[in-house]
Amino acid sequence: MNKGIQKLFSEVPNTYELVNHLLTFGLDIAWRKKTAKIASELGGKRWIDVCCGTGEMVAYLSQLAKDDTQIFAADFSLPMLSKAFLKPEGKHIKFVLSDIKKLPFDDNIFDLITISFATRNINLNRDILIQSFSEFYRILKQGGSFINLETSQPSLSLIRKLFHFYAKLFVKPIGSFVSGSKASYTYLSKTIPKFYFAEELVDIMRIAGFNEIHYQKLFLGISAIHQGFKS
Repeated sequence: MNKGIQKLFSEVPNTYELVNHLLTFGLDIAWRKKTAKIASELGGKRWIDVCCGTGEMVAYLSQLAKDDTQIFAADFSLPMLSKAFLKPEGKHIKFVLSDIKKLPFDDNIFDLITISFATRNINLNRDILIQSFSEFYRILKQGGSFINLETSQPSLSLIRKLFHFYAKLFVKPIGSFVSGSKASYTYLSKTIPKFYFAEELVDIMRIAGFNEIHYQKLFLGISAIHQGFKS
């Protein structure tokens, strides 16, 4: 993972969740909970949330998991992982400090992999994103599921332009003001309009090996939940 991006995320763990909630008017909470519910209903004994950040998604997964489920969380930022560890659910989760392009796990061991609002950050370019998704595919069991929650591009041009205008006008100033890190939210504001349409992300997942891929758009298409299987 890019060391510059790693540094940016080390600056914002204390305010990261608050900024996300402010910028989405709390919708990101509902989207994560919805994704966690979809994921948890797939079952399996071993789950991992990659690029877990401060642990919101993996906390929701932990709340929904059966007692015999092993739950892991991986991230490349020690400050983010440290924040996640302090959550009440942290005692039920195994935290791993790792670059997601080379995860420290054997092949075919996880029933479920999730990632939420971090795919934009590993999308340094299309080939690198395919490489990262291929690594997820490697550690996933046959029949296992990969679920991706991320911003997307609305199909309607007007909605898309308004979404990009909002990201340009508010993400950088609000994020910078609340977090104190101008560089972090300058970077994050630029990743939103550059990310893929939902249909394009399907193609990327397919190239990485996943099949039976489907998605659902959220709130006029500004976000989407993608699900793919390793069959």
